[in-house]
Amino acid sequence: MSPPFDLPADLRIYSAIDTRDALLAWVAEEASAGHDYLQISARDVEEVDGSGLQLLAALSNMATPWHLVETSEAFEQALRLMGFAHWLDKRYLKTGAGEGSS
Repeated sequence: MSPPFDLPADLRIYSAIDTRDALLAWVAEEASAGHDYLQISARDVEEVDGSGLQLLAALSNMATPWHLVETSEAFEQALRLMGFAHWLDKRYLKTGAGEGSS
């Protein structure tokens, strides 16, 4: 398995287009390498808004499944607030994220 895609510290509307472009290029590269699933790291995310979460929601509509492997506290809180706590699957997380209540 290749290294995960590292989401940027600023995952808000201001960086959404750049992040989207980098993420799509990475997804294409991973798909051509034949990986069964994609790993996303949000360990460095300090600020996130709905636009940032929409990028991951859109990724859910692509052919290759993905899951989070690391999260920051800010990212985890945003997921819970916006109703995406199911993305905090303990089977995949390398950190203590996702251990709180859903």
